[in-house]
Amino acid sequence: MSEPESVPAGAVDPRRLLQDAAGELARAGVPDPQVDAELLLAHVLGESRGGLQTLMLRGDPVAGERVAGFTDLVARRAHREPLQHLTGVAPFRHLELRVGPGVFVPRPETEMVAQLAIDALMAAPSPAPVAVDLGTGSGAIALALATEVPHARVYAAENSPDAFAWTRRNFDEVAAPNAHLAFADLADAFGELDGTVTVVVSNPPYVPDAAIPRDPEVRLFDPPQALYGGEDGLDVVHVLDRVAMRLLHPGGLLVIEHAEVQGEAVRELLAASGWRAAATHRDLTLRDRATTAIRP
Repeated sequence: MSEPESVPAGAVDPRRLLQDAAGELARAGVPDPQVDAELLLAHVLGESRGGLQTLMLRGDPVAGERVAGFTDLVARRAHREPLQHLTGVAPFRHLELRVGPGVFVPRPETEMVAQLAIDALMAAPSPAPVAVDLGTGSGAIALALATEVPHARVYAAENSPDAFAWTRRNFDEVAAPNAHLAFADLADAFGELDGTVTVVVSNPPYVPDAAIPRDPEVRLFDPPQALYGGEDGLDVVHVLDRVAMRLLHPGGLLVIEHAEVQGEAVRELLAASGWRAAATHRDLTLRDRATTAIRP
């Protein structure tokens, strides 16, 4: 990015900064260069994106040390380091979660997966329905459930030490009294809840081992443990099939996120295990992204 002439004087027009940054990010192939440039500058200035717009309307200059910090972040983003790693946060529904190296960055499409689980909890006749999020990562799904369905009891398990550090931080910051976190493997998590759970939900690793994710942000920075799911991508789905059958009470709901091409395979897998009413659901972009099934 070209160095603004006014940097030594510490008075740089933010519009010029954004124009240069957006151009650099566009040349690097970043999908939303203007948005990312604005979010990075807002982060450096300690402002919201709306606050940045106000600053620009007033024409407030950006001090030299802030310019240097912004230039460094833009260069890192141009090398396709995830925006959320640079700002340290990722939005998810109404939450703002802490993320960084070692934990999967929550995606907008997973908000629909959380909604399926929330709807089931809200419809449950129990005054205190129980939900379990297996492989919770940043805690996004579990904390959305806990905060949006406060009468539910929500349990989350994560088995990656690197991811768990972020999970613990998010649970502590959100401080939902009905959310419970455990460091545990999916296969034997929460045995004390067997037969009592209303909803089991998971966004498991589902990328086939031989597949190469298209986006550098995913390929280079997301933890492999959160991405790859065996030869056909469904190894962990087989585990979820068994664990959810153990945890759920009859009539309880299993919700699994998957790739848009895996819906049929997931339905067949669950039907073969005796699950009822397996159905695949589309996200807001009309892609098949989650399958639900009812425990017999």
